[in-house]
Amino acid sequence: MAQSPTKKEQTRTRILDAASKSFRSSGYAGTGVDGIAKAAGVTSGAFYAHFGSKDGAFEAALATGMDEVIVSIPKFRTDFGSDWVSAFADYYLGEAHRNDLACGCAMTTLSPEVARADPEVHMAYEAKMNRIVDLIADGLEGDAKEARHARAWAMLSTLIGGLTLSRAVADPAIADKIAAAARTTALAASKA
Repeated sequence: MAQSPTKKEQTRTRILDAASKSFRSSGYAGTGVDGIAKAAGVTSGAFYAHFGSKDGAFEAALATGMDEVIVSIPKFRTDFGSDWVSAFADYYLGEAHRNDLACGCAMTTLSPEVARADPEVHMAYEAKMNRIVDLIADGLEGDAKEARHARAWAMLSTLIGGLTLSRAVADPAIADKIAAAARTTALAASKA
């Protein structure tokens, strides 16, 4: 029988969820400890007791967000079989995901923040990205591991860039065109 999370674990989870949503929707500079604490229904002291600093919360939110992708890729592969790349691209570039910054993919929303972070954050991010690319490459056709990895990086870069651009434009029709072009290019990049 699974043990219920303790009150301390539940509080940490609430704070982490609030931090993740805030960093994804408002960026690092636009997120404050007091705002995270308020959204989580805790005091700033409780925030610091769990994460120590805004940087600590960012690192935890980044790791959690990347882990969401690490869990989702095998699920897409299992649920959609040989059509998993198409299903993943449809979800990733879909209107619902485009319009949900707070719960959207950490790869898209937090990568620019990582670019400005400490080297330790870069290394942790790189390790997670390499794991994500391994999972994608394992689901692509072709025998040469290096070639599958190159295609996985191209596919992922196209999806992340396409999502970023489609979120940045004001006109929904242009956002749809960007998403459609990125989808086509990502699918082409995934093929052997």
